[in-house]
Amino acid sequence: MLALRRARLAASPPFLRGGFRPFFFGGAAWAVFALLLWLLALSGTITLPCALDSLAWHRHEMLFGFVGAVICGFLLTAIPNWTGRLPIAGAPLAALFGLWLAARFALLLSSVSGIAIAIVLDVGFYLLLACLFAREVASAGNRNLPIVGLVLLFGAADALDYAGSAGILDDTGIGYRAGILMVVLLISVVGGRIVPSFTRNWLTKRSIRNRLPGQANRYDVATITVTAAAMLAWTALPQASLAGAILVVAGLLQAIRLARWQGWRVAADPLVLVLHVGYAWVPVGLVLLGFSILSPAVPESAAVHALTAGAMATMILAVMTRATLGHTGRELSANKATTFLYLLVTLGAALRIAAPFGLFDYDDAIELAGLAWAGAFLTFLLIYGPMLLRPRVDGRL
Repeated sequence: MLALRRARLAASPPFLRGGFRPFFFGGAAWAVFALLLWLLALSGTITLPCALDSLAWHRHEMLFGFVGAVICGFLLTAIPNWTGRLPIAGAPLAALFGLWLAARFALLLSSVSGIAIAIVLDVGFYLLLACLFAREVASAGNRNLPIVGLVLLFGAADALDYAGSAGILDDTGIGYRAGILMVVLLISVVGGRIVPSFTRNWLTKRSIRNRLPGQANRYDVATITVTAAAMLAWTALPQASLAGAILVVAGLLQAIRLARWQGWRVAADPLVLVLHVGYAWVPVGLVLLGFSILSPAVPESAAVHALTAGAMATMILAVMTRATLGHTGRELSANKATTFLYLLVTLGAALRIAAPFGLFDYDDAIELAGLAWAGAFLTFLLIYGPMLLRPRVDGRL
């Protein structure tokens, strides 16, 4: 098996030599394409050929299509580092990417082809992914099996979202909320490792060794536990006052956790700073979500978009840019275009969160937010797309 993987890796085109390549490229492209389709549908310019209504399609594809693709690409790249095994490459990787892509268009065209095909392909993709990851982690006896479990639960949330949209469930939003729960937990766990680690490394390289961010401790475990409980309460009982109160507490705990990582000390490096900015949307989103339950003055859509358009999208761009540079043999440095795309996604998220509060004309704010947000991912494709398509610059596989 090892020899076969090594031969497959060497014989593969560059685009299929690592999971991050097709899934980062495909995820970013789908983010732009799907969001522009949504804006056109929202304005009444087009009618989507989808069996779901346009809002249900939009939220599903942003979460289970776009975010799911990048999670797949990240884990396909991270798991070989965790386990010491060679990455999945070549034809198996192409088949996996093809399954994800087929699911996207099967849902988009489901008013013609039927929703059943989309469900089988889409949910099947996550089940296959979970089995694949479990095999890799278990074979190496690695400790990251719980993260693989999140992928399986994400697939279950995908199935629930289809059931809710089809009217099979009384609560039509439970699958979507469960999907957000899974991703927020993934950000809390993985972000809790990489944000302080990269911050500490950056400071150490500059001979700054006082008051460095420490390793995760009981406070971090408690914060993740409370966050999980809060998000689970919101998923099951989205209007319960208790859920709102726990969400606010979780947001405050996450804000303290972020402050302990001392992001202001890395302001000179956008590649590290953006990790802190992305994570900052987590406490903002949790607090807003809590108050959206406790007070009619806070719209739920603002809170949800703080977690999705804010935390998820920004952390995705932070990870995609850094991983692409590192895994293609380039220097870990953000050029002006990279800094620009970070600013665009932050502007897009801020405008989308502000829109429901009536601070600007709602329609104009939504359009500007969408264009800025999509512009960030289009910039990623223009700058980083060629890196994903070409061999490593250092000659390694």
